Amino acid sequence: MRTLDRKPSHLAKTPRDPLMTQDKFAQLQNKLDRLKKSHPFAASEVSRLAELGDFSENAEYQAAKWKLRGINYNILTLESQLHEAEIIPSNSQQNTVQIGHNVTVQSGEKIATYQILGSSETNPTSGIISHLSPIGIALLGRGIGDVVEVKLANKTVRYKILKIE
Repeated sequence: MRTLDRKPSHLAKTPRDPLMTQDKFAQLQNKLDRLKKSHPFAASEVSRLAELGDFSENAEYQAAKWKLRGINYNILTLESQLHEAEIIPSNSQQNTVQIGHNVTVQSGEKIATYQILGSSETNPTSGIISHLSPIGIALLGRGIGDVVEVKLANKTVRYKILKIE
């Protein structure tokens, strides 16, 4: 019996955050170009293996078909993501925190710098946070010297904005 391996519809329709840097946009475009170049070979491989006959016992055919489906899915996903993309503009205004800024904050004795970007580029261990994260939401629109409180799962943390770049 064949079982479907699909995400529930409520997960498949989760809206994506369209905000990204120009670098991220170019990276996704390059990935799309590579996938489109690999598509003809994958399709011809499926055709070649289909000519061998018995589909039920042809594991190579099934694997090639699975790979082609993955390429098609990734192409459609990337095309949609690039179509909906909104490039984060370079901000020359540095008196309030905006998306794309680097913000240096102090919490107690700890000083940290965060870059606030779109959700598709987050990497908290590298200091890149989403504008939709609790810290990102609290910092947006604030200025140097402002103190913000961020409610986390089991505590509230206070951050003082030291620098905006």
